[in-house]
Amino acid sequence: MRFISLVKSIEGMAGMPPKAFLDAMDQLVQEAGKAGCVMVEGIGLHPTSAGARVRLSEGKVSVTDGPFTEAKEVVGGFAIFDAPSKAEMLKWTTRFMDLHKKHLPGWEGECEVRQIAGPGEKLCDQAREAQAAAI
Repeated sequence: MRFISLVKSIEGMAGMPPKAFLDAMDQLVQEAGKAGCVMVEGIGLHPTSAGARVRLSEGKVSVTDGPFTEAKEVVGGFAIFDAPSKAEMLKWTTRFMDLHKKHLPGWEGECEVRQIAGPGEKLCDQAREAQAAAI
């Protein structure tokens, strides 16, 4: 199973993480990999001031340059993992957040963990079925 972990926090809260944090993250990723939760890719994102939003609303497409001052939290990075189960992915994500607590005092944020659809999965059909069942 593949999962994406979206790391969200208040923009500009942490700055460049200390070397001890980066070393601890590297060690955690290696340990997780040995346990079968393998990081496929992980990367940090530039600040929202370097980005833009493209929105469709009321039939009109608009582009807004960053920064996005109205946003309380922004996605600061993401990681994609191959993991044996959601429970296993949550275990390693919890340990990842513990590293933030230890090495970045005062940092606050969250990781949103979502399973990535596999080839051939019909997500639209599943959503329609779930809606129909709720009615």
